[in-house]
Amino acid sequence: MYSIFQILMLLLSVARFFVFAHVIMSWLINFQVLNTRQPLVAQIWYGLNRVLEPVYRPIRNMLPNLGGVDLSPIVLLLGLEIIRIVLVNNVAAFY
Repeated sequence: MYSIFQILMLLLSVARFFVFAHVIMSWLINFQVLNTRQPLVAQIWYGLNRVLEPVYRPIRNMLPNLGGVDLSPIVLLLGLEIIRIVLVNNVAAFY
């Protein structure tokens, strides 16, 4: 059962990495450090969008419209951290 706990923790880490990569890449694209006309950048960007957009959409629907500010990655990171805390505090259930 402990291996299930480790797998869940790994999945949470991968999800956090994807969100951080998406946020940093969006900043770099907006500040014109990266260009989406480059094939590699475009593939990574559209791949991250395809993975994360279904997760962001329900969060965006719940949040109020703040103009150009998107808080859905922050809310998702908070949710992932809450799940991690709950799993760590209940690790005894996996033994």
